[in-house]
Amino acid sequence: MIKLLRIVSLLEGLSYIAILSVTLGFISRDYVSTLGMTHGILFMIYVIQVLNISHKESWTSKQQLGLMLASVIPFAFIPAEIYLRKLGQSKQEEKETTAA
Repeated sequence: MIKLLRIVSLLEGLSYIAILSVTLGFISRDYVSTLGMTHGILFMIYVIQVLNISHKESWTSKQQLGLMLASVIPFAFIPAEIYLRKLGQSKQEEKETTAA
């Protein structure tokens, strides 16, 4: 589940940067509707994933809020990715410890 959230987080963050690139004039305005629709769908998937996983993993409100903020702050998906990677690794180590 966390691996899927990491993928969606990365895609959502990159689509947000692409939309900002249109605003700054780096990308043609012809792509606004396509980029906007793509980003909107990825944003909704991201929020649903965060809510779903936070409920299943019993994350604190602070963890949940931090990941939600990462979806609206440009380039915040990078620290969120690092955090999610650490969570995934600790969960994997926990599984290996209990299996042994």
